[in-house]
Amino acid sequence: MFAVLRSARKSLARAAVVAGALALAACQPGPGIGTGPSIDTRAPVPVALLVPGGSEQPGDALLAKSLENAARLAASDLEGVTVDLRVYNTAGDAGRAAEVAREAVRDGAKIILGPVYAQAANAAGLAVANRNVNVLSFSNNTGIAGGNVFVLGRTFENTADRLVRYAQATGKGRIMIVHDQTVSGATGRDAIQRAIFNAGATPAGTASYEFSQNGVVQAIPAITETVDANQPDALFLTADTSGALPLLAQLLPENGVKTDTTQFIGLTRWDIPASTLDLPGVQGGWFALPDPALNERFRARYQSAFGEGAHPIAGLAYDGIAAIGALVKQGNRDALTTTALTQPSGFVGVDGIFRLRQDGTNERGLAVAEIRDKQVFVIDPAPRSFGGAGF
Repeated sequence: MFAVLRSARKSLARAAVVAGALALAACQPGPGIGTGPSIDTRAPVPVALLVPGGSEQPGDALLAKSLENAARLAASDLEGVTVDLRVYNTAGDAGRAAEVAREAVRDGAKIILGPVYAQAANAAGLAVANRNVNVLSFSNNTGIAGGNVFVLGRTFENTADRLVRYAQATGKGRIMIVHDQTVSGATGRDAIQRAIFNAGATPAGTASYEFSQNGVVQAIPAITETVDANQPDALFLTADTSGALPLLAQLLPENGVKTDTTQFIGLTRWDIPASTLDLPGVQGGWFALPDPALNERFRARYQSAFGEGAHPIAGLAYDGIAAIGALVKQGNRDALTTTALTQPSGFVGVDGIFRLRQDGTNERGLAVAEIRDKQVFVIDPAPRSFGGAGF
């Protein structure tokens, strides 16, 4: 399991994840219509879905199919609203994404759902910005957010804020960051640093490692020295399960960083793949995840409808269509403007509550989980409304 780390991590540009109809709660938009087209709420609403079909990248065909399935499932669950869903293949390419985005708007699309990858989403947004059309991308890269582009994916900032606030509230507010020397690692580090500041927690040092097996091994002495010198309550790791996490989880405890006195926290999911739960070093570790009950309902519904499991980010397509439907159902011609999309009460999606922000980023209600005896236990439930616990 610890033999070889990937030589390179997928960049953030390659981002990036219900019984009956799951209604989304939406309130009337506030004053001002914001940016976006007017629509005829009595007619089917033309929505363009941009997926990475036609890509040579392994897995993109399955991803495209799963996103389309989830979007169509959401459209079928809408009550009182009809979505005219039109699917366009981007081949995972930014140039192609821009081309089909323009095509979609010429075809009458009032809003674009997708694409997945950040460069493609950015290109699509730029291509239709002068046509007054918003783009709800599946990316989690906040670097592309803003203007007419929103990101629906779970962001590092959102995850870091949730976990740091919980750590601070439970007496583990002296936090040290350990990150890999990659674009993704640096982005994660910055998100954790901002979360520490925003929560009033205490920074307790930073350590990094070259993203290779040897790089991790060579960095262990320096990391443990920093832990000894700063005595953090918690060690916040940006590593993921397909990268350095297995090796760090093994070597840090072996070199004196004890998980019973120093809380290990992960910026990424530590339960995927499930084999990660067997690692001794992650026992007692914390990470954030979407509302498990709602997520399981969606996955069961998808499995029943299509006879196969949903892709981890398929729920984003369902959320996008359901949010559009909830807003259109109000009968407001300005339902797809920026003001409407960013209404403060947010929506209830297949992974829990979420809302879009004026800067194009999002907030999602996340649960805090702990690994115990090779199993995942929720130790702080996902909030069910904004302004409550967890926010």
